[in-house]
Formats: sequence, structure tokens, C-alpha cells
Amino acid sequence: MKALVLASGGVDSTTCLALAVQQYGAENVLALSLFYGQKHYKELQAAQQVAAYYQTQHLQLDLSDIFKFGDNALLANSAQEIPKTSYADQLEQQNGPVNTYVPFRNGLFISAAASIAIAQDCSLLYYGAHRDDAAGAAYPDCSEEFQQAMAEAIWQGSGGQLRLEAPFIQDTKAGVVARGLALQVPYQLTWSCYVGQELPCGICGTCRDRLAAFRQNGVDDPLIYPQAEQEENK
Repeated sequence: MKALVLASGGVDSTTCLALAVQQYGAENVLALSLFYGQKHYKELQAAQQVAAYYQTQHLQLDLSDIFKFGDNALLANSAQEIPKTSYADQLEQQNGPVNTYVPFRNGLFISAAASIAIAQDCSLLYYGAHRDDAAGAAYPDCSEEFQQAMAEAIWQGSGGQLRLEAPFIQDTKAGVVARGLALQVPYQLTWSCYVGQELPCGICGTCRDRLAAFRQNGVDDPLIYPQAEQEENK
């Protein structure tokens, strides 16, 4: 049995990749990374390093043309700034998704990945969405309802050849990290920060969530966050 894993280079997708490798062996796992016009390449570089670590085949695809019509804080063509607050704070100030939600990104990613997975004779497609990302509609394409709908569409649209799996869909990010620690995931190779500097900022929404997940597991994040340390020392 072969599996294709959507690999962004972050904590969740890397844990997902580790799980697939454990279950099916590296020779039966493909990692797929997607460029969508984001402001930096740090996460794609991380995905490449992670795939090399696990010795899985690494495929890359450019979908940036699809997203060039949007104005989103993560996209290179946008002047919007990336918020330096938690998702909870962002959701208190607005209704609906946060401004780092790229419209239907996971839907497009999963659809493209499904086509590639079938062409590569894979019967499983993995992605690392978890419960915390969907909370309060911050990222609606990470919800369990979305996952179930996409899973049914892919099963039907592939003639029963491909099954979509989101193994962390009912888990928190802390739960994802707990599973990854048990699998000895090389989190030092991953990248989550929305800001493409040399070191992660530690204060954007995704950095805050990541740091909290490691703290809740009683361990330090292996990455260095100078701005987060400065905030704590104020």
C-alpha cells in the first residue's frame, strides 16, 4: 500500500509524514509540497529537509497562479501585514476566518494531491489538519466536517481508488506534538512561522500555537524564538 502526504514542512504535516512512514515504510510514502505564492520559501525548504531525513520521494508543485487573485496576508502579492497576535485574539476582533486563511487552500491542495496520488498508484492521501486550526472558524478548511466532505468526494471521484485520511482531525496541536515526540519526529528541521526571516518570529498566530503545544508537553521547542523571549522578559 502506498500513501501520499501533503508536506508543508510544519509540525503537523511532518508528524503526519512520520506516521505514514512508520505504518507503510519510506519506500511506500511520497511527500508532496505545494507553492501557492506565499511570501517566503522557508516552509518548502523545511519540507525538503524533512523528506530527505525520512528518505521519501519528494514531489513539488506550483499552484501560485490560482491564488494570485486573492489579497491575503500570507501571499507575496498582498500588502496586508501578518498579525502578531493569537488566533483567539484575532477572532475576537472579526467574524469568520482570520486574515491568514488563504481561501479554500486545503480544498485545492487536496484536490491536486488526489490527482497526483492516483497517478502514482497511491491508495491513501494524508494531510495534517487538527482541531485547534478549525476552532472558531479560523481555518474552516481544517474542520472535521470539511475533511469528511472531501473524503467522500475523493472516494467517489476516484472510483473508490483513493481514501483521504486526516489522523489528527480530532486532536489538539499539543496532541499532535505528543504523537510526534513518541515517533521521535525531527522538529528541529520544521518551520511554522508565517514570517520568512532567519529565525521564527515567535509572535505570529502559528508560532504562538506551536510554542504552546510544546510547553503543554513539558518540552522546549528545538527552534530559537528571540522575539518571543523578549516578550516574556518584558
